[in-house]
Amino acid sequence: MVMNNKTDKELVGRSRRFCVVASYAVFLLFILAGVAGGGQDKSMQTHWRFDFGNGPVVQDYIKVETDKVFISGSDFGFLDNADLTWLCYEQGDDLSCDLCYSEKPFYFTVKLAQEGNYRVRVTLGDLRGESQTSVKAESRRLMLYDVRTDAGEIVTKEFIVNVRNSLLPGDDRVKLKSRESGVWHWDDELTLEFNGKRTCLCALEIEYEPDIPTIFLAGDSTVTDQPAEPWTSWGQMLTLLFKPEIAIANYAESGETLAAFTAEKRFAKIFSQIKKGDYLFIQFAHNDMKRGTPEQTGYAEALRHLVSKTRDLGACPVLVTSMHRRSFDDNGKVKDTMQGYPEAMEAVASMENVALLDLHAMSSELYEALGPSGSAIAFQDGTHHNAYGAYEIARCVALAISREMPELKPYLTDGADAFRPAVPDDIAGLDFPVSLRSSIEKPEGD
Repeated sequence: MVMNNKTDKELVGRSRRFCVVASYAVFLLFILAGVAGGGQDKSMQTHWRFDFGNGPVVQDYIKVETDKVFISGSDFGFLDNADLTWLCYEQGDDLSCDLCYSEKPFYFTVKLAQEGNYRVRVTLGDLRGESQTSVKAESRRLMLYDVRTDAGEIVTKEFIVNVRNSLLPGDDRVKLKSRESGVWHWDDELTLEFNGKRTCLCALEIEYEPDIPTIFLAGDSTVTDQPAEPWTSWGQMLTLLFKPEIAIANYAESGETLAAFTAEKRFAKIFSQIKKGDYLFIQFAHNDMKRGTPEQTGYAEALRHLVSKTRDLGACPVLVTSMHRRSFDDNGKVKDTMQGYPEAMEAVASMENVALLDLHAMSSELYEALGPSGSAIAFQDGTHHNAYGAYEIARCVALAISREMPELKPYLTDGADAFRPAVPDDIAGLDFPVSLRSSIEKPEGD
């Protein structure tokens, strides 16, 4: 199923008035900006509260009507695939009194005032029934997994979503590829996917968080937010392994080399957003190695430049060696196809005193534990992963963070440091929700 991307709505202008009453009205509009409710200029709003269900609206919340569909120019609404049942149990002013529920995936989109990080709070549950919900954001970033409630149990969960557009200072833009047209991670809207055996949504709150620390990801198809099933990358799963105290901004894109990522101004976009105290994780090699040796492509020199630029901006560079492809020798050992690129990155990390997450070594341990045949459960092809494989790789990344970056370890969810690549998770115990968007076309790069 392919859903169209949305366009920006026109901003509503205000005429100036030179009287006391009108000036006071304008002053009130500025006071109300960022507070949910009706009447304020939505183009300036940074805090939204939505009440779902067919009962009375809770004070300071926006009532979501059953037929509210997101179209061009909308402030918010469901995408046109929504198949929802609306309930109201009592005429109270509590968020748990009414809800909407579905046994199929559905999407809710909100037009945002600006790019950046947003704290999202979802209130889930049903006074008279059980619920089971997972939540993805933008292009299938897994934010909440298998949240279950018993009848009468209402819970509120939080997570952080990074939203961005392609604009650069000076009326410039990131040079996006045709395959990026219409994807949900390059716009000024936040799209949430509610997916589970019985999603029960009572309320949703979205609040701008300008000061929260951010981990920026730069990489290729093994890192990016893949927009369509079954292709999945570790950057889409890493969000699940962090507490709602830090943001993951995934700027990676399929088919990228380090040089192409720079030429397309993707690093320029990152550097226009990154701030003191943030992190930049860099993982490239799968496509670079097809263009020559590290010496021929200037790989090490480019990495050193990025390390210096990141530090100049007060952020912390982190180098991530590329994971192996699914390639084994006759003895069941992983064959190295990366032609010296992980070693070149290790040398830069050592020389520049940069944190190194050795995904190259950890993926070898993981794949060999699964075995030449068994490893098929983690892959879609010889390079790209499915949801299970991406989750296992993300767990390797989180483990490496816990070992190599003690300052980031407190941000990880409980148990993230307990994973061992030599003992992969049992796939039978994992049931990741499948999104509606799917494609048989493999991602660019291999």
